[in-house]
Amino acid sequence: MSKITDNQDVEEKWKHILLFFKQTIGKKPSDLKGVLFLIGIQELGKGPEHFSKEQKQDLIHIATCKVLSKGGFYTLVGTDEEGWPHWELVKELPPFDLFSQENLLKHYVIEYFRQEIGLHI
Repeated sequence: MSKITDNQDVEEKWKHILLFFKQTIGKKPSDLKGVLFLIGIQELGKGPEHFSKEQKQDLIHIATCKVLSKGGFYTLVGTDEEGWPHWELVKELPPFDLFSQENLLKHYVIEYFRQEIGLHI
């Protein structure tokens, strides 16, 4: 977990993630939720469509579970009849403050882009 706590390293790599989005889709997501939303769309695999507010929250949840699965916190249990993935918490998350929670998520988003997208950062 020492890499997770190295905020400077995480922030430097985070800038590369935002640059990747700017180069790929023409703009940077405004925050971590924006990145998670886009990962959720990718993981759902249905492409761009209009999502309700609840579906947008579900997409962020899907992405959060997916990236935290890189740390062994969640496992995919299957998909429902509409193709939405469902995850199960298999390891409790440490009790972090808000800053540390965001840093943990950013760390695993970086791992997601390394492993799933092949981004070299």
